[in-house]
Amino acid sequence: MSYWNDPANLADTSLPSTNPYGNYTVVDTVPKDILHMVDSHWYQFPPMNPLWYGLLGFAIFVLGVMSVVGNGVVIWVFMTTKNLRSPANTLVVNLALSDFLMMLVMFPPMVISCYYGTWTLGAFFCELYAFAGSLFGCISIWTMLWITLDRYNVIVKGVSAEPLKKKGALLRILFTWTMSLVWCLFPFFGWNRYVPEGNMTACGTDYLTEDMFSHSYLYVYSVWVYFFPLIVIVYSYTFIVKAVAAHEKQMRDQAKKMGVKSLRNEEAQKTSAECRLAKVAL
Repeated sequence: MSYWNDPANLADTSLPSTNPYGNYTVVDTVPKDILHMVDSHWYQFPPMNPLWYGLLGFAIFVLGVMSVVGNGVVIWVFMTTKNLRSPANTLVVNLALSDFLMMLVMFPPMVISCYYGTWTLGAFFCELYAFAGSLFGCISIWTMLWITLDRYNVIVKGVSAEPLKKKGALLRILFTWTMSLVWCLFPFFGWNRYVPEGNMTACGTDYLTEDMFSHSYLYVYSVWVYFFPLIVIVYSYTFIVKAVAAHEKQMRDQAKKMGVKSLRNEEAQKTSAECRLAKVAL
């Protein structure tokens, strides 16, 4: 048995064991008030090397600070620069706001949990943590969907498209927040639940309970919040890339007719519009 798998070596450095099964697992130091939320599935996994908790906590801290600062700057620039307040940019800022709130709310508890090697913030905060992750994740995905549809409208439909107006952008944002809030409140009322998971340093939606009613939430939620937006985004960007490629071809043909190498300047020639758009789509 290795050093990190021997409970005697960790007895003085870890929280007291609450594991009712007697074996040595990742659930050992979970506080008693949330043991009822932990699925028996996790009792088969040994605890992680404490070094991994430290590395995970450090990585989450760095990513959290970068995300909060980066998205905060986007929001600040939008709020202080009038000519950036277009309907399309309103959707982008909503995405930045969602990501900002997600990391602001979620990375400190994760870092604290990594420090202790388990979730120590109580059952109710565990549910709030999982709720926040689900809520802001849903908002971000649907906001990306609206941004994609706006680009599809402008690039593929072109001059025949009806431009996005400020009221339309705000209605889309209101729908996204309301719909996401409703979906993420269901687990508080018995349709699925929020529980500790993995190495017990985070909480999420329960995907282990063998109950069809609980599974039905996962099926419907995954289709509505993930697969449907993903399919629409992939479909839209497929036609966006085709439209841009066709436009690039027309410009090359026009350049040949005019007897010039390209209608673009030298800097723009280095990276084609198709390549830049492909990076955005990815």
